Amino acid sequence: MSKEVFRFQHTPYDGSSHPFTVGLKPIDEKEWLEPDAFLVPHLAEKDRLLAEFDDAVFRAEDGTEEAQREVLALIVENLKQYHGKTHKFEAGCVVIADRGPAVDLASVPALLTAARLVQEDLVLMRPGPDGYRLAAASLSFPSSWSLAEKFSKSMSAIHEMVPGFNGARMGLMVARLFDNLKVGQCVCRFNWSIYPDDELYNPKPHRIDMRDDVPLLSRLFLRVERQTLRRLPGSGDIIFTIKIHHDPLRALVGHPERGQLAGQLRTQLMALDPDQLRYKGLANARDELARGLSELSTSEAGVM
Repeated sequence: MSKEVFRFQHTPYDGSSHPFTVGLKPIDEKEWLEPDAFLVPHLAEKDRLLAEFDDAVFRAEDGTEEAQREVLALIVENLKQYHGKTHKFEAGCVVIADRGPAVDLASVPALLTAARLVQEDLVLMRPGPDGYRLAAASLSFPSSWSLAEKFSKSMSAIHEMVPGFNGARMGLMVARLFDNLKVGQCVCRFNWSIYPDDELYNPKPHRIDMRDDVPLLSRLFLRVERQTLRRLPGSGDIIFTIKIHHDPLRALVGHPERGQLAGQLRTQLMALDPDQLRYKGLANARDELARGLSELSTSEAGVM
């Protein structure tokens, strides 16, 4: 299967979603997980990061063991039911994509075992006096945030630097959604950013800088996060999944809908306020990027 098939699999910047909004939509159980052509290399990268960084990519509070087992059970059941082409179950282990790793399902911690089966990062949110907090996580592919800094913190503390989250309608809406999420429900949202590289492990804040020698559109990447939420039936905790998609901006040149995608991306880019631009690392490059997208959206040949 060609990797190119999965370029622009999700395009939330096309107007279907908006940055710095909640934007949750219900999805079916069969849509919860997304193994794709990058499954094996992404899982290999998770294993490499775990060996190199250890507690920078996995942490868990004492007392979360049962909830971790719940997550593993849900993922195993979903993979068995919907993803038999990529995951083969045999003798207590899972062989992934025929040539990928064999994962022992009895390995502990269970949340880490679950994370070694799927491309998604897995974050366990547990209710407490200050709202939901990050109680456990396998976070191999962060987008400008650190598990070490956010571990055991509340939702409001985790999103302290997100413009408009705390003290505004968005934070209250998220808290209410977490409280009201029912067992059996699965919801999804998207987030997009623009990065200078396609590294999966990106824990540090980034900034797009101007360079005279290389046009912006030819060297930047659209980083899309597909995020899902569902409540665990036993513990009542919430499992939050994050799947990363990378698309080089230069690939828009050959996209059959490049005009619409480039135009809508420019519209969303221009709608960001100064704080939002700084948060996304785009304050210095917004105008040049907007010019390039405008030219691309109106070019029949899509030549940059």
